Amino acid sequence: MNIPDWLKLAGPAPAGRLPGGGEVRLLTAQEVLEARREALELAAEEGELALCSNACLVARGVVRRGRPVYSSGEEVLEKLTAGQIEELARRWTDFSRAEDPGLGLGKERLDRLKKAWSTCRGSAFGGVCSKLLERCPRRRGPRP
Repeated sequence: MNIPDWLKLAGPAPAGRLPGGGEVRLLTAQEVLEARREALELAAEEGELALCSNACLVARGVVRRGRPVYSSGEEVLEKLTAGQIEELARRWTDFSRAEDPGLGLGKERLDRLKKAWSTCRGSAFGGVCSKLLERCPRRRGPRP
């Protein structure tokens, strides 16, 4: 069953299952920036940056029982092979694209999302004109 995009935005951040009992979770923008900064510190050369970036992303995005499996990107580099890091990073990317409606949405999906948000009622009378709540017009003398 697919969850509607508007419900994804309104609910808690989901987690995707990994083989072996772990999960991948969505990262906040701050966590992504921190992963990039850590990767820049770990990479000695430009050619190492992609692997270090993936390791730092895995360190923040892979959890077990709600707690990070790895304490840092450096620990991921020490414990996993390059292939394992690449596979976990790919799974996280696929999960993130599926669960996080972002700028990469197609026009049709974006239009459905905007329509869903614009038709959601925010209060009892959100967007509805009610004659009962309207001010009474001023009288200009006795009515005939």
